[in-house]
Amino acid sequence: MARHLVMAGRLVDDDPEAAYQHALAARGRAARVGIVREACGLAAYHAGLWSVALSELRAARRLSGQEAYLAILADSERGLGRPERALDLAKSEEARRLPQAEAIEMRIVESGARRDLGQPGAAALALQVPELKDERWRPWSARLFYAYADALVDAGREEEAADWFARAAAADRDAETDAAERYAELEGLEIIDTELADAESDAGTDETEDVQGDTEGE
Repeated sequence: MARHLVMAGRLVDDDPEAAYQHALAARGRAARVGIVREACGLAAYHAGLWSVALSELRAARRLSGQEAYLAILADSERGLGRPERALDLAKSEEARRLPQAEAIEMRIVESGARRDLGQPGAAALALQVPELKDERWRPWSARLFYAYADALVDAGREEEAADWFARAAAADRDAETDAAERYAELEGLEIIDTELADAESDAGTDETEDVQGDTEGE
């Protein structure tokens, strides 16, 4: 069971379907262990299995007694086409007690639900939190900036959106978002892959040297 959980954790970002299969295998051996149901729910969420994610994470909460993964539950409701239910969770008493990082994630989900409902202005407003202007980057900064920029685009405020995509790109040290590409698109810029350009340049140099060698041989 433990080995399956380890594999689920390793694969969840790169191969969510395989991660889910490992989580299912662990669940078959220990269905009444909270951490197993939690792992199964998270793997299902990453695999886009929204109803399974809801079921498993609710079971995990019942078994552990912990109010965790509320934002993921809300986002799963969005995935099932139920943004109103996502907003109910975002406005719940539980949501008010969330730690800062999870509260930011819930704000991002709330903004997405507003966009689902055709409320772009409210979507942008939902993300106008004090953390948006924090001068020190936090683990959630890139995601928050990106979500705000995305909401601004939807609201027709593209000039502001470009600025926030630039901030998101700067804060996104692990390149988890396409903020740089979105900024370039809005600004009409072309992003050049320097590694590819260098490789092509090296290939061109090699071809030139080959031609010169052939010429000298003749």
